[in-house]
Amino acid sequence: MHKLRKRQVHLDFHTNGTLTVGTEFSKEQFQAALKAGHVDSITVFSKCHHGYSYHPTEVNEMHPGLSFDLLGAQLEACKEIGVRAPVYISAGLDEKEIPRHPEWHHHWSPDPKEHEKELQAVHFHFLCFNTDYLDFLCAQIEEVMQKYDPCGIFLDIVSPRVCYCDKCLADMKALGLDVESEADRKKFSMMTFEKYTAATNAAVRKYSDTATIFHNAGHIPKGGYSLINCNTHLELESLPTGGWGYDHFPLSAAYVRTLKDYDFIGMTGKFHNTWGEFGGFKHPNALIYETSLSVANGGGCSIGDQMHPLGEMNMATYNLIGKAYSLIEQKEPWLNDAVNIADIAVLSAEAVTGSRNLGEKSDVGANRMLLETHRLYNFVDAKADLSSYKMLILPDVGDLPDDIIKKVKNFAANGGKIIASGKSLVNDGRFYLDIGAEYRGENEFYPTYFVPCFDTVDGTTQYVMKSKSYLFDAKDCDIVGCGQNPYFNRTLEHFCSHQHAPNNPDKQFPAVAVKGNIAYIGWDIFNAYANEGHLIFKEIFAYLAERLLGDEASVKVSLPDRGIVTLTRQSGENRMILHLLFAHTTVRGRNTEVIEDTVPLYDIKCSVKAEKAPTAVTLEPQGESLPFVFENGNVSFTVPKVYIHQMVCIKE
Repeated sequence: MHKLRKRQVHLDFHTNGTLTVGTEFSKEQFQAALKAGHVDSITVFSKCHHGYSYHPTEVNEMHPGLSFDLLGAQLEACKEIGVRAPVYISAGLDEKEIPRHPEWHHHWSPDPKEHEKELQAVHFHFLCFNTDYLDFLCAQIEEVMQKYDPCGIFLDIVSPRVCYCDKCLADMKALGLDVESEADRKKFSMMTFEKYTAATNAAVRKYSDTATIFHNAGHIPKGGYSLINCNTHLELESLPTGGWGYDHFPLSAAYVRTLKDYDFIGMTGKFHNTWGEFGGFKHPNALIYETSLSVANGGGCSIGDQMHPLGEMNMATYNLIGKAYSLIEQKEPWLNDAVNIADIAVLSAEAVTGSRNLGEKSDVGANRMLLETHRLYNFVDAKADLSSYKMLILPDVGDLPDDIIKKVKNFAANGGKIIASGKSLVNDGRFYLDIGAEYRGENEFYPTYFVPCFDTVDGTTQYVMKSKSYLFDAKDCDIVGCGQNPYFNRTLEHFCSHQHAPNNPDKQFPAVAVKGNIAYIGWDIFNAYANEGHLIFKEIFAYLAERLLGDEASVKVSLPDRGIVTLTRQSGENRMILHLLFAHTTVRGRNTEVIEDTVPLYDIKCSVKAEKAPTAVTLEPQGESLPFVFENGNVSFTVPKVYIHQMVCIKE
């Protein structure tokens, strides 16, 4: 595993060819900015999306507004102060080559008119790796490796993309693939991507066995090993205000940290919204929270910035970054070599379906419920070893492959707890686990209603369930909730009120069943929670999780719903680290969540499972001792104050 530093900056420099470049660059000022930001690693740039190199080159074109070796100067400045400096090369974009090489264009559509229309849009345009452009790119990589011997290469804007260019269509036909088949087009796009990664990795390895390599696609696909195994480490691009939202990083990290061969960092940005925003700044509290969230989930940190074309680093930016990274620097002794502890494995719907579009909502809903109910969890794919987990969650998705069904059956046979929803327990029209019920099929009515047989915030009543529902006959199980159909579906022939018909008390059916260690929910509850956020969805899950897991949970805390808890172990230090986080987001503008004012929480009660009484419980990095009680295998204590992020060290 390539171990990464924890305080990185990703320095964009996408600069139009008409601008003057680098005249205000100063090694001393560059270094002063990095020191102010407490930065220990910075990704600097060889080539940008516009296609220009920022150093003398024999294989590409140096930016016409640049008169010296800017990359070399940055690398020298970093080396002098001990800052790691991998080199950025834009791989998927090279705008200057678009008019020069039409044969290199990526074609999104088979319609030439659509391609011409796309070329007129004011944005960057993709290039196709199945053309001679790949040789052009590899020559650039080799030149950087030969000339600068960098510690790493970061290749951007890369993923499998279906292309309709003449070369791709001709090569598909030559391979016997059907250009009209979506499956064949996707297959060929993956073949092209793998050709690209093999060629570019070889260009790096020709000159270095130790340089890190990362191919950035903006998302790490769960179960997508062709897009994972080409890297030496993983960088989770996830700018909360840039389109990813505050959901994306915890979910992505919960999967990536299960990949034992890969260290990772979470990449946020200093911007108010996203990349390319000159003059955009977020509140320091937001950056403190985002970097704290990253390390609490087992990763390092990367903060995106873009340098002004003239080459002067913006000190306001690095003072902002320093407010977050100075705190991360203080916390590093309790972060290094820490491994996250998880009670629950969630079988990722994205991994099962092989599609982010099909599986993301179910994963997002499950992730939100687990965060909000303060459970310790990982997301896993079909290759995961489930033996260390106490509970398995199967969110919504049906038609699981035989190998996964076998793994689920083994988990259940060994006493593992399971919460399943939707069609996730259905195979060939029947339940593949004994849950004391017989599957009947999908309910024709939508929406339906839920009547709980357990305590809820709003009491026993009929709760609308805006989700597909699934019917079963109860045989030998405990029914903890029933469903009711509406009087009728909403159609042109008959509808009622503004949204849907009310519940029909005479049309009741069993809906949530428990038998032994297995619970089944007859709705796509996780997908629905992502879409609707209705409290009753979470209450169903919370009841079942507590009923099945109970006192076996590794952690219990009194945080509010927006509080986050994680637990890590530093085996070399014989200690566990409890992370408590809290911040509220506010929507500003159009769907932009921001963090500004933060409020402290007081007197948070915590209980952590431990094999024996600890020798000490301390607040870190403050070093303050906490009184604790050890009883029945649990360490109990109260954290007097949590402001954004508080660590508690439990010394074994």
